[in-house]
Amino acid sequence: MSTFDKTPAPYGSWPSPVSAEMIAGATIRLGQIALRGEEIFWSEGRPHEEGRNVLVQHRADGACTDLNPAPFDVRTRVHEYGGGAFVLLPDGAVFSHDDDQQLYRVRVDRAELPQPLTRDPAQRYADAVFDTARNRLIAVREDHRTAGTEAVATLVAIALDKGGVEVLVDGHDFFSSPALSADGRQLAWLAWDHPNMPWDGTELWLADLAADGTPGPPRRVAGGATESIYQPAWSPGGVLHFVSDRSGWWNLYRFEDGAVSALHPMAAEFGQPQWAFGMSSYGFAGDDRIVCSYNEHGVSLLATLHADSGRFEPIGTPFCAIDGLRVGAGFAVFLGASPSEAGAVVRLDLHTGHHEVLRASGTARVDDAFLARAEAITFPTEGGLEAHAFFYRPMNRDHRGPPGEQPPLIVISHGGPTGASGAGFKWSHQFWTSRGFAIVDVNYGGSSGYGRAYRERLDGRWGVVDVDDSVNAARFLVARGDVNPDRIAIRGGSAGGYTTLCALTFRRFFKAGASHYGIGDLEALAADTHKFESRYLERLIGPYPQAQALYRERSPIHHTDRLNAPMILLQGAEDKAVPPAQAQAMFDAVDAKGLPVAYLLFEGEQHGFRRAATIRRALDAELYFYGKVFGFEPADSIEAVEIRNLQP
Repeated sequence: MSTFDKTPAPYGSWPSPVSAEMIAGATIRLGQIALRGEEIFWSEGRPHEEGRNVLVQHRADGACTDLNPAPFDVRTRVHEYGGGAFVLLPDGAVFSHDDDQQLYRVRVDRAELPQPLTRDPAQRYADAVFDTARNRLIAVREDHRTAGTEAVATLVAIALDKGGVEVLVDGHDFFSSPALSADGRQLAWLAWDHPNMPWDGTELWLADLAADGTPGPPRRVAGGATESIYQPAWSPGGVLHFVSDRSGWWNLYRFEDGAVSALHPMAAEFGQPQWAFGMSSYGFAGDDRIVCSYNEHGVSLLATLHADSGRFEPIGTPFCAIDGLRVGAGFAVFLGASPSEAGAVVRLDLHTGHHEVLRASGTARVDDAFLARAEAITFPTEGGLEAHAFFYRPMNRDHRGPPGEQPPLIVISHGGPTGASGAGFKWSHQFWTSRGFAIVDVNYGGSSGYGRAYRERLDGRWGVVDVDDSVNAARFLVARGDVNPDRIAIRGGSAGGYTTLCALTFRRFFKAGASHYGIGDLEALAADTHKFESRYLERLIGPYPQAQALYRERSPIHHTDRLNAPMILLQGAEDKAVPPAQAQAMFDAVDAKGLPVAYLLFEGEQHGFRRAATIRRALDAELYFYGKVFGFEPADSIEAVEIRNLQP
């Protein structure tokens, strides 16, 4: 159907098959991947099971089995963001159960429930590796036993036959990524200390292990306060490899004969911010052959790197977003998304290049004529610099906008703030574009994927650079004639919610906004958040309390007199990263000022929504809100949202 054959209708009011019900009920969250021979394992979060996470086994014959029956939930809360929640054993797996944060062992050849391996709910575990020679796990432990003090991190050994726990390494604020050599004689790991985050500065440590598994004197082989190390791993021949950003880009290196050498220097990112445990971007297809994923200009690519010669051979795939790469004998498995297909567990044959989708993140199918594709844009921003984003135009098979009118724009600010948005297909974006909204997903200064210097643009400038880039992305699209300057909204979650609140407070540009568990009070965040992020703001804002005046200057809650646009706030009642008191305080302030405002608090939800009912209600409520403030009637049947101070 040509554009002129479509029925004109107000933007935002177009009927769409991409419903909130479809997104909430027919999609899953795919996570950690692990391999055992030809068998492939992954975790998946199921909103239709109240967000429960399941460990799935994909056998060589193609059959899939859930290894943890309900109510067991494979999730660790170490660092609160988790990751690395399970580890494979020859006869099954060990996983962290969300309810009590204890480790449970499940055997695939026994008809029994998972059995507890640890029994102290004040101690959490993550990122384990199996020590075959000693029948034990080596894992990160986070000890919460002493109330009123910061949790203590260590590397521990957990005996599988007895369940006893022994501390192997301590002395740092954080640990991750234990990597055991194939012969069991050497252990490598990452460590870092406050105030660094793992993408700021980490250290790679190495120790010899005695026959009984006791580590000898550790030695630091790479990293420091200004160098970020990512994913230490051993080649089959026993050479330690890792990713470092010492050049300004996360590139691959190896440590051999006491020296560190670069394998293939290039202006691309072979690593990413370690928000969670268990992240992986490379693996070994032989002693000299590395299969690796990397990010170039915001797009993920795949390649083979021959470590000895430095020969670098791109592997063509249809995927533009690749995560969690694992490499087996002649094949690789990863989470892949293309511009037209949402994320999936993908098996790639390294000999033929053929790929197979093992598990899609969604079962829904929609006519392509309803689906928008990402357009990479680079736009001018403050200080004579450039920033990056992905733009999506409205797309609907049956409808177009009124003659002479441009669509409303939603500016999306991603979380982190040290994160990134990619070009991979997202049903959540299609929800908006298929109804008549344009979207610009902004990788503001501070985002990953564009080198360390780009990441560091946000240092001391959070709440300024991110807001400037969000505004300038919209201005760029207005100047191109793509969007309506009078109907521009901004939305974001967590750190993106902070950017949203700052934009609505400190700029007179946006006409509405939606904050999902966003930060309104930086002082409150500094005083009341979990250990992992407790010193994050020292780099983004400044040391506290020395920089208290700057914290107050950058906190929207202290400048509500400058608020000038309607907003909706959506919040989890059990959020530890951004407590609900912040959303309530922001709501009260906006309400007192007389601006249209809505607040939805979701019981049982934490930092990020996992339950189908919440996901559905949050999407519908935001659409309803925009309809009221922008003056259109959604085609969807939506339960009303109470909006204070809304004028007829």
